[in-house]
Amino acid sequence: MSLIQLHNNKHRLLAVTLGILVMAGMSAAVFGVSGSGARADVATAPPAMPVSVATVVQTEVAAWDEFSGRLEAVERVDIRSRVAGTLQAVHFREGALVRKGELLLTIDPAPYAAEVERAGAQVAAAQARLAQAKGEHDRSQRLWSEQAISRREFDERTNGKGEADANLRATQAALQTAQLSLGYTQVRAPVSGRVGKLEVTVGNLVAAGPSSPVLTTLVSVSPIYASFDADEQVVAKALKDVSAGGERRLERIPVQMGTAASTDTPFEGKLQLVDNQVDAKSGTVRARAVFDNKDGQLMPGQFARIRMGQATQATALLINERAVGTDQNKKFVLVVGADNKAAYREVTLGASVNGLRVVKNGLAPNERIVVNGLQRVRPGALVAPQPVEMSAKAELLHADKPVKVAAKS
Repeated sequence: MSLIQLHNNKHRLLAVTLGILVMAGMSAAVFGVSGSGARADVATAPPAMPVSVATVVQTEVAAWDEFSGRLEAVERVDIRSRVAGTLQAVHFREGALVRKGELLLTIDPAPYAAEVERAGAQVAAAQARLAQAKGEHDRSQRLWSEQAISRREFDERTNGKGEADANLRATQAALQTAQLSLGYTQVRAPVSGRVGKLEVTVGNLVAAGPSSPVLTTLVSVSPIYASFDADEQVVAKALKDVSAGGERRLERIPVQMGTAASTDTPFEGKLQLVDNQVDAKSGTVRARAVFDNKDGQLMPGQFARIRMGQATQATALLINERAVGTDQNKKFVLVVGADNKAAYREVTLGASVNGLRVVKNGLAPNERIVVNGLQRVRPGALVAPQPVEMSAKAELLHADKPVKVAAKS
């Protein structure tokens, strides 16, 4: 081999070696980039979102419908004086609870006491005249039997006895009237309840009769009415359910009530009245429920939230209202499937039952739904379900508190 050939072979070997090194470097670069990208994808994959999940409840419930109304007193009395005179004394504190028969006001009794004395004297005089007339009648009767007096004289003495007896009864009636007037100077509570503002102060002259000024007002406290306008369809169904078992009894229809001072409906009563006609303009029926109010905390005129139930129960699906989202004019929930992915589901809601909402359409029994964290979850997202009870008072996970999820090995 010549020196020229050896030199050429060395150049070829060097070129091949350099080519192999370049290709190896490029391959390493390519594989390095692709490997780091895969690791980056794994590192940036979002974790499953922890949310509170509860199972849809299926149970027998009595559906409730809600209405607005006002409280009304069963009895309301305008206190007026039955006799004229000067207002002498006030025996109540404005706004206080009083019992039936309790003394409220006193009208000056002096003139009426004097009238009682005068009427009593007239009664005494009439009694004396009657006694005299009876004696004369008895004597005339004896003399008439002996034919010692004329028939006319006997008749006159008989008539005198009758007139004296009638006069006594008249004076006794006048005495009773005077005694009643004297009693009316003490104005007493006709019913038990809460007394209102005093309209006339002591020392003023008050008139008597139905057109006289009102001295104060008195409203009964317990029981108390709650009147409201109910939809005619709701009332018709309730009355149908009541009469289906025989005699119609309104008290079988449950009623609950809350006021502006309460967040729930703590008062339980019974339906007392359904009016006899439907308001053609509003399509409602006037109804009235009655509630006990022994502690007097309810007052006539208060706003009332009325929940009227149905007499019979039906099977229904219940969910927590916090699980319901609003999409324009639609209501929806997020259903968690077996793959722990959230799915959008439109629902139709019904009445409230013990803090839960009836679902008329859109869900099936035993399905799992997100009850807290709708704002953090999108349809199709993977979630980490945290089971809670389907209850109005369930302990739900809060979005502002971090949730620890156990790492899988």
